[in-house]
Amino acid sequence: MRRKKPYRFDLKAFLARDGDGRTIVEFRKGRTLFSQGDPANAVFYILKGKVKLTVLSQQGKEAVVAVMGPDVFVGEGCLAGQRLRMATARALTDGSLVRLEKETMIRLLHEQPTFSELFTTHLLSRNVRVEEDLVDQLFNSSEQRLARMLLLLAHVGKQKESEIVVPKVSQETLAQMIGTTRARVSSFMNKFRKLGLIEYNGKLRVHSSLLNIVLHD
Repeated sequence: MRRKKPYRFDLKAFLARDGDGRTIVEFRKGRTLFSQGDPANAVFYILKGKVKLTVLSQQGKEAVVAVMGPDVFVGEGCLAGQRLRMATARALTDGSLVRLEKETMIRLLHEQPTFSELFTTHLLSRNVRVEEDLVDQLFNSSEQRLARMLLLLAHVGKQKESEIVVPKVSQETLAQMIGTTRARVSSFMNKFRKLGLIEYNGKLRVHSSLLNIVLHD
């Protein structure tokens, strides 16, 4: 008697279609995916495009928490008992994502090892990034923080060649992300361009040599 082959969970196929507690959402640049204070009842997985997370203080001051790209989960705090969104997620580009209801996420994590492994890897990577961001804020200069942020946005080190930064992140947003002024960001960007570390002509290209700024003490 021939044995049945074990069921293999196809993650990409699962995330590519609607149904069973998941919804494919196409979004345009500028769309708010969820707002600070909204009910936290779902997790999102970005398929295409980039999303900006921001937090607004009681005094009305906005801070950029992160810029998220494809193959990343957003809004996973609901799985840890978070009832309301702690941040606002807004699209920086056109793109698409999968909305996974909280109950669906919990079921997948219990029943599908492949999905659980992907989510665990995401959480570990996010934790490492948070620690690196904290060290960056405590010990690095504004110039070093900007260089590191540009390298992260361009995925330098993960690609064979320098990658065009898409979307074009405004200098004001970069200033919010690294905790400095727009004027200082503009000054540093001009310096990086004159040194040949970046190029921008409508689109921004970051070279791996920018890493020398981060490593410079």
